[in-house]
Amino acid sequence: MNITVINGTEKHGVTYRLKELFLAAFRDKANITEYYLPKDCPGFCTGCVSCTLKGEDSCKDAEYIGRIDQSLLEADLIVMTSPSYVFHATGATKALLDHFAYRWMPHRPASEMFGKRAVIITQCLGSGAKSAAKDIKHSLSWWGISKIGIFTGALMGDIVWEKLSQKKRAKLTGKIQKLSRKFAHIDYTKPAHTNLITKCKFSFCRIMQKSLHKSDPEYLDGKYWAQQGWLDSGRPW
Repeated sequence: MNITVINGTEKHGVTYRLKELFLAAFRDKANITEYYLPKDCPGFCTGCVSCTLKGEDSCKDAEYIGRIDQSLLEADLIVMTSPSYVFHATGATKALLDHFAYRWMPHRPASEMFGKRAVIITQCLGSGAKSAAKDIKHSLSWWGISKIGIFTGALMGDIVWEKLSQKKRAKLTGKIQKLSRKFAHIDYTKPAHTNLITKCKFSFCRIMQKSLHKSDPEYLDGKYWAQQGWLDSGRPW
């Protein structure tokens, strides 16, 4: 089993501790590859749209994005972590997700993504963890992932793990371990179910790509959909 972890910060704080607790159930049975942002993806997307018009290899940060993309495609489980910064995921997380615009369903989604599972781990001081998780889930769902587990932790009074009350640490630990057990018991030899919402999104994008491909057979996205067989009867699930 392969797990790819995207850490939204290099800081080893509360989010890091929660992620470690989640992964504990997988340590003995999975190959875990971790990336830390911004170290492993230091460049911002400049909006040049080269990835969508010319291909992902034309991106100025292709060296970093290609490595992470391959790891995500090989993963049976994707784990995304991020503390909440002003009610949103970290800027480094947003920068990475911007780079993966070409993997959105309106462009060139990877067929492998439709059978994957993902977990999002967020926490914050007070409120904001849910909106941070929503930032990440929005992208994952448009990549084609239907099975997404979410952990949101709300801290009060302090953001240092060692300074949290024993009761608060126990509550967070119990909650994250419950999610961990749920995903540890999944049979990863079988692809995840693709839900109706994802299928509807795909169908809408298929109509769009079919029209674009008809008007310009060399348009990169439409050509990709045709090669996958999705403009005919083929489907990624």
